[in-house]
Formats: sequence, structure tokens, C-alpha cells
Amino acid sequence: MCARLHLLVAVGAGEPRGSADSTGIAPPPKRRARSIAIGIGILVAFIVGYGLALFGVHLLAKSAAPLKAPELNSSDDTVVLVRLEELKTVANRLAVKVLVYPQESMWDSRLDVLKSDTAVRMDPPNDLGDLVYPAGKSPAQVATTVEAHGDPDTWPFDSYTTETLSADVLVGSGDDRKYTPARVEVTGGLEGWDVSVKRVGDASQDSDRADNVIITLRRAKAPLIFDLGICLVLFSLPALAFAVAIQIALGRRKFVPPFVTWFAAMLFAVIPIRNFLPGSPPPGAWIDQALVIWVLIALVGAMGLYMITWYRQSD
Repeated sequence: MCARLHLLVAVGAGEPRGSADSTGIAPPPKRRARSIAIGIGILVAFIVGYGLALFGVHLLAKSAAPLKAPELNSSDDTVVLVRLEELKTVANRLAVKVLVYPQESMWDSRLDVLKSDTAVRMDPPNDLGDLVYPAGKSPAQVATTVEAHGDPDTWPFDSYTTETLSADVLVGSGDDRKYTPARVEVTGGLEGWDVSVKRVGDASQDSDRADNVIITLRRAKAPLIFDLGICLVLFSLPALAFAVAIQIALGRRKFVPPFVTWFAAMLFAVIPIRNFLPGSPPPGAWIDQALVIWVLIALVGAMGLYMITWYRQSD
């Protein structure tokens, strides 16, 4: 009896503390500490990467300076204010709202209305022609569109530029109408676009600012990061599909028939992901020719390889 007790004590003393038994339920403390350290490291790396990404996007979003405030203070100047509203890239049209600020001689300061019928004629012509502001009323913004030249197929590196925008104001009615030169001012902004205004021509007003403007719109840098992320997602779909299909075809992984639905789901997910791209590139743009069509072909190829494996194993 004493010999058996000594044997049990010796066996118990020989086992290292904290070691796992035959069932593997209790891992060694060192391994458990290493797993915790790896988990914390991954979490910290994710938080740091996420914070740097947000900071970078925020920094790039402020890379372009906003438009300067329009100069509307001079009482002897007639100003045509163009407010930017929307850019229609495929139609090459820039939607704007136009408002006239007449000089003091054209304005009834007691009632805050126009003394005479007034119309704004822009050059090049806008899509509505003369913009009319009737006498006896306060001017209101008139929505119209002007042409902005650019190539939407080069998305997301496309840019759009108007011709030299000038404006004249027609005052009066009938045969008494007369031209009054006006200065064009631009205000507002477009989400996802950097807007710049170049003043050209002579200054016909008391202000020394040139009368005419050229508006240029370029895509902001911040959305380009999102575009790159979407392109990486599209590229990863066929890569993952081929990684699975090749392993199964070589016999390194077990053939699982329900996987065919996974391939089909990725195939039908390409177009919705592509249409989620900011700026909605037109069909047939270079992104379709260089990436989307090849992603679809690669996914069909991976699916075909998977079906060949299924056919071989079904015999």
C-alpha cells in the first residue's frame, strides 16, 4: 500500500504544472499568453489602420480650397450670380441657378423690387435662353444648365470645363430695351468635385475684377480612395474563386457540391458592386474594359473549372 502511494506521488510530481491533460482542455500558460498578445496586437493594428484611413480621407477632402465669396457689394455694378447645383457627366451639362443683382439705378429700394423688366442673356447661351425677371418683383433664382466639356469615359480621372461664360442684362421692354454689361460671379460647390474659377476678359464695372469666368471641375481626391477600394474588392472576387477551384481540382480539398451557389453569387455580385462606384461611370468606360469584363471572365472560368471537377467525380 505504501509503495503504491509513493508511486502515485512520484507520478504527480513529475507532471509540469499548468500542462494540458490528454483531453487538451487546459492549454499551457505561455501559449495562452501568446494568443492573447496576438489578439491584442491585431486589434491595435486594426484601430491604428482605421484611424489613419479616416485621417487620410479627411485630409484629402480638404485638399482643394473652396470658392472665394462672390463680390456683390458695389452699388454701381450689375452682377449675375451663378450658383452651382449638379454636374451631369454623361450629358456634359452643368446645372446652375442664376440670380441677377442689378445696379442701384435699376432697383426700387423702398419696395425691394425691380423698376423695369430685366433679362439676363448668357454667352454661350444656356438651355433656357433669356432668363426673365419681371418689373415690380424681387429677382428669384432661375434654374438652367450650361455646357461643360469633358469625357466621362475616363472616369475617375475625368474633368469638365465650361467655355468662357459672360452675361449681359437687358433692361426695359419693347423698343426701349438696352444692354447693360454685367459681371459674372460663381458660388456654391458640388459634392465630390473640386471647383476652380478663372476670371478672364475686361472689367466693365467699378470693380477691377474681370467680367467673364471659366469654370473647371475635377473629381475630388477623397472619393478616389473609395474607388480604389471598390476596384480591389472586384479584383479579389476571381482571386478567391480560383484559389478554391484550383485546390478542389487538384484533390487537395474535398469536393463540396453546394459551393456552386457561392460561385454564382460572386458572379451576380459584380454588376451591383460596379454600379456602386461613386460618380456612376457610363457603361463601356475604361474601368469596364480594363477590370469589370475580366473579373466576369475570370469568375466564369473558375466556375467552369469547378464544374469540370464535379463532372469527373460524378463518373
